Amino acid sequence: MDTLKILKDELTEEYNTTKKFLNNFPKNKNDYAPHKKSMKLMDLTTHIVDIFRWPGVILKTEFLDFADGYHPEKMDGKEDLLQQLEKQYIAGIKALESASEEDLTPDWSIRMNGQKIMEWSKYGAIRHGLNQITHHRAQLGVYYRLLDIPVPGSYGPSADEQNR
Repeated sequence: MDTLKILKDELTEEYNTTKKFLNNFPKNKNDYAPHKKSMKLMDLTTHIVDIFRWPGVILKTEFLDFADGYHPEKMDGKEDLLQQLEKQYIAGIKALESASEEDLTPDWSIRMNGQKIMEWSKYGAIRHGLNQITHHRAQLGVYYRLLDIPVPGSYGPSADEQNR
């Protein structure tokens, strides 16, 4: 089985779907949050975009410590998000193209102040990143719905695309 090809195909599918969502990103709503415990719209969307570069981070390191220098690039609106998505997607694809199947087996972890929060194989960590894109993009869809912004379909047409 060509695991790297499967991961590249999935990353590409998520990229294409995420791009549709970013094309609907609203003006003047960066600080919107549906609840005080929710992330702000721009922070959520920045996080989604940043995950596309994670295959490269995962394949080149043993861990990511969120307390030690993790700073996604600041973005201010739709154009920044779209440009950064393209950049991060290309970085993720290049990392997967440069990898071997054996590169997917070592352990990798997420940490906070040196404390392990989660650990997987590098393959598992990349899969988790793909799951995170899907998860957070679904959150973004809820934000859009609450703001009365059309929600694009992810894995088939949305209600907005069906004109319901």
